[in-house]
Amino acid sequence: MANSKQATKRAKQNITRYKLKHAQRSKIRTAIKAVRSSIDANNSEEALVAFKNAEKVIDTHANKNVIHKNTAARYKSRLVQAIKKIS
Repeated sequence: MANSKQATKRAKQNITRYKLKHAQRSKIRTAIKAVRSSIDANNSEEALVAFKNAEKVIDTHANKNVIHKNTAARYKSRLVQAIKKIS
């Protein structure tokens, strides 16, 4: 438990930050799942549209430091490779 006023405030900030970042990471995963589901259905046009949306979400959250920039690049790279396989 926090012993000082400063530690109490930091604990509250960490909880708030965790909730926000948790929701943002969930949004990233949802966007990636949309691309993966259209890839599994062998629908390349739908996969490209979903990828454009996912790419925007991934880049936005990488710029906000929710995920690391290299992690964002890896996600996008793997999705593009999977889309190229079905095209």
